[in-house]
Amino acid sequence: MLKKLKQELQNFKNKERAIISSRFFKTGKGQYGEGDVFLGITVPQQRAIAKKYSQLSLNEIEKLLSDKIHEYRLIALIILVAKYKKSNEKEKKEIAEFYLNNAKSVNNWDLVDSSAHQILGNYLFEKDKTILYTFATSKNLWERRIAIISTYHFIQNNQYENVFKISEILLNDTHDLIHKAVGWMLREVGKRNQKEEEDFLMKHYKKMPRTMLRYAIEKFEEGKRKKYLDFEV
Repeated sequence: MLKKLKQELQNFKNKERAIISSRFFKTGKGQYGEGDVFLGITVPQQRAIAKKYSQLSLNEIEKLLSDKIHEYRLIALIILVAKYKKSNEKEKKEIAEFYLNNAKSVNNWDLVDSSAHQILGNYLFEKDKTILYTFATSKNLWERRIAIISTYHFIQNNQYENVFKISEILLNDTHDLIHKAVGWMLREVGKRNQKEEEDFLMKHYKKMPRTMLRYAIEKFEEGKRKKYLDFEV
């Protein structure tokens, strides 16, 4: 089945789109996506193929995840998320552990954002969350992004304690992909409870990275946004 999936993907290859994707996902030397290889297949095409091959085993998914081709890894994660949603508690535990064991392959922002909250965040919602704090202090950019994006599931269920704690850990992060992710999660809190978000911002906004702050207050009314931004230095 895995061989057939790869063969089918070849029918959707697009050289021009692959070049654009390689630039967009920063695959050049020294960039965050260095070494990532693209076939130039659209996300809707990938989702359609993932649905067709949804019965792949974890062993087959792991083989896709270990590949340098970006679309293979994204399809693997789309299938894994779908499999997780249909699983019982025992199977969810196995998939969450599988995800952690293969976290090194969840190594670009779209891969993290399409999977972390739906698998790890969901699984840890009522469990010990130590692994998220370990990831938040990791030297690995993608582990840090997994930590904060996983909290999206908590936010969707109106639980904000961990997003604020992990955001505090990441306040001094130097990478803009973390600034954007933290700002995004804070913005999501604000959509549900603006007072909670502003309580956090009042403690930290003067020292937050500017990109993080801008993302966090993006949905505020203009006058309030200006008040926060007037303190930019």
